Amino acid sequence: RIIRDDLESKVKVGVVGTGSMSDPYNPFEEKLQLTRRALTLLEAYGFGAVIATKSDLIVRDADVLASINRTMPAICKITLTTCDDALAAKVEPHAPPPSRRLAAVERLSAAGLFTGILMMPILPFLEDRPENIRDIVNRAADAGARFVYPALGMTCRAGQREYFYRKLEEHFPGQGLAEKYQRRYGPRYECASPKARALWEVFQEACNRRGMLYSMGRIVTASRRGHETDQLSLF
Repeated sequence: RIIRDDLESKVKVGVVGTGSMSDPYNPFEEKLQLTRRALTLLEAYGFGAVIATKSDLIVRDADVLASINRTMPAICKITLTTCDDALAAKVEPHAPPPSRRLAAVERLSAAGLFTGILMMPILPFLEDRPENIRDIVNRAADAGARFVYPALGMTCRAGQREYFYRKLEEHFPGQGLAEKYQRRYGPRYECASPKARALWEVFQEACNRRGMLYSMGRIVTASRRGHETDQLSLF
C-alpha cells in the first residue's frame, strides 16, 4: 500500500532504483515475494526499474522486468567481485556463488534486459589482482553483459572493521591480512586498493577489447536507448 500510494502521488513517471542499501533479493524474498509485488506495481503505474543484487533469484522476475522494459528501462545490475566460487564462499558466505550469478546474467541478457556487472567492492589484498579483473570482464562479456561498473577498493565503518578483521583471520589464517589492513588504512572509511591505478588500466583495456561499457554516462545513455523520454531517470 505504501508503494502504491507513493506511485499514485507522482506527477510524472520515472525509474525507481533499489538495492543500493539492502539487497531486494534477500533470503526472505523467495517466500514473501515482496520485491516481485513491488515490481508489479511499477509495471502497473508505468515506472521503470533499476535493480542491484547479488542474488540469481532476480531471474524469477524476468517476466515482470521484461514487461516493464516494453515501455520504460528495466536495468539489472549483478554484483560480482570474483569468479572464484571458493573465494566468494569465504568473503560472501550468504550469497549465491559467482557461477550462479553469471548464469543469471546470461538468462537476463537472453530475455532482452539491459544487464551488467557491479564490480564492487574489490577487496584489497584478496581480489585486487589483474587476472581477477580480466576474468570478471571476460566472463561477464561471455554471459552477455552490456557493462561493468567498478570500484577498485572497499569501504569500512567503525564496528564493521573489527568484525571484518576477525573474519580475515578466520578464513585466511597465517596471511597477516588484518595487520596489512590496519597498517595501510587505519581508521579510514575509504580503502582504495594500493594497486588501483594499475588495475584501472587493466580494467579499461579488458573492457575496450570486449566492447563493454564502463563509464556511468555511457551506461546510462545505452540503458535509455529505445526509451527516450524527458523524465528524470535514476540509475
